[in-house]
Amino acid sequence: MHIYLAGPEVFLPDASALADAKRSICARHGATGIFPTDPVTCPEADAAGEEWLAIYLRNEAHIRRADALIANLTPFRGPSADAGTVYELGFMRALGRPVAGYSNDALPFLERTQGFLGGGARQRADGDWEDPEGLHIESFGLHDNLMIDGGLRAAGNRLVARAVPEAERWRNLSAFEEALVALLKSL
Repeated sequence: MHIYLAGPEVFLPDASALADAKRSICARHGATGIFPTDPVTCPEADAAGEEWLAIYLRNEAHIRRADALIANLTPFRGPSADAGTVYELGFMRALGRPVAGYSNDALPFLERTQGFLGGGARQRADGDWEDPEGLHIESFGLHDNLMIDGGLRAAGNRLVARAVPEAERWRNLSAFEEALVALLKSL
């Protein structure tokens, strides 16, 4: 079982150490973890000419070759998950392959969005919430946007969310391992 390890960890200064730790956990459970920066044969990427496009094409090649995907959906640079990770999750879901997700932030999306807006969110007369532009804020009690939580549920999995100390936000792998075990049991 080859599992693509989607997430914003690629931006960390010690990304390779975290990749090794995740691969080790996967191996302990009989799976092979594939990190986005792992080498992959991809002639289209080699011919791309632009670095960003080559990265995209290599990540897509990894996803197409993987049997499943686990996404780190810990909020990244805002109240929601990393946009690239969400794209990868949706891409794998569209391929009809198993997906799972985890987050090292247990707060629901509404609370995180309210905090991000710094008091700019307001409750309307009907009880729903809106941002300073008057745009509706999802308040379903989900971890993130309903398309993320819905995609995981429709795939037969759930998002594992844990509150961890801020200093461990990107390196605590207990929720990752729980999501991995759940994913493997669902197959």
